Amino acid sequence: MAVEAYVFIECEHAKSKEVLEKLTRIGGVKEARIVTGPYDIIALVAASNFKVLGDVVISKIQSIPQVKRTLTNVIIE
Repeated sequence: MAVEAYVFIECEHAKSKEVLEKLTRIGGVKEARIVTGPYDIIALVAASNFKVLGDVVISKIQSIPQVKRTLTNVIIE
């Protein structure tokens, strides 16, 4: 079952552009934008199933050194 999620990303101070550049190279990241508010970037991630989604978030996005934390919101409709 295909799944999509918005991943809210908090970055280290002044590192949003650097993180955004790295995000665009990750398979499954359909779109990513720098935003205002409590998070620095919001990314739209697509995956074939929940396991793959988890792998993208944990193994790829969270492993970017300048990423402090993430919040994943699965799209249900």
